[in-house]
Amino acid sequence: MTIEPTEDAPRATRDSEATKLRILKAATVEFAKLGFGGARINSIAERAKSNKRMIYEYFGSKEELFQAVLETAYNDIRMAERKLKLEELDPQTAITQLVMFTWKYYLKNPHFLTLVNSENLHKAAHLKHSQEKMHDMHGSMVQMVARILDRGVAEGVFRPGVDPVQLIISIAAINYYYLNNRFTGQIIYGFDLMAPEALQARIDFNVETVLGMLRPR
Repeated sequence: MTIEPTEDAPRATRDSEATKLRILKAATVEFAKLGFGGARINSIAERAKSNKRMIYEYFGSKEELFQAVLETAYNDIRMAERKLKLEELDPQTAITQLVMFTWKYYLKNPHFLTLVNSENLHKAAHLKHSQEKMHDMHGSMVQMVARILDRGVAEGVFRPGVDPVQLIISIAAINYYYLNNRFTGQIIYGFDLMAPEALQARIDFNVETVLGMLRPR
C-alpha cells in the first residue's frame, strides 16, 4: 500500500509562523501606544485574534515579547537602510540619502520612536538581553558609514577624523528630536511643525547641517 505524503507538518509550521507574526504586529501596536507598562497581554491577544496561552507559548513572557518587538523594530530600520545601497553612491549623495531616509522612516513609522522612548524609560532593561544581537545588527552600519567617510576624505569632500558612530548618532538625533517633540515645539515656537512646508524646511536644514559638519575646514 502506498502512503501519500502529508502536508500537515508544513501547514502547521506556516500557521505557527503566521500566528507569531500576528502577535508580534499586535504587540508592536499595543506597546507603541501604551508603552511597556501600560500594555496588557489580554489586549494584545484580542488584537492578534489569539489568546494569552499562545503568547506565552511563543514568547515566554510580556518582557520577552517586548524584547522581540524591539529587536524587530531595530532590524526593520537596518534592513530598510541596506536597500538604499549607499556604498554605490558618491559620498555626499550617500550621506544626504541617509539623512533623508532616517527622516522619512521616522515620519512613516512613528511607532519606532515611541518604542525607543519606552525602552529608554526602562533604561534598556529589555534590550540588555539582546546586546550581542544589537551589536551585530549595528556593526555593519557603522562599518558602511566609516567606508563612506573614508571615500569622502580621499575625494577631498569630507574632513578627516569624523567618528562614524558619532555621525550616526547625530543623524538620528537631529531627525528624532524635531519629530518627537513636535507637540511641545508647536506651543513653544507658535507654528505647526508638521505642516508640509515646515517639514520640508526642516529636512533641508538637517541635510545641510550634517553635510556642513563633514566639509573640510
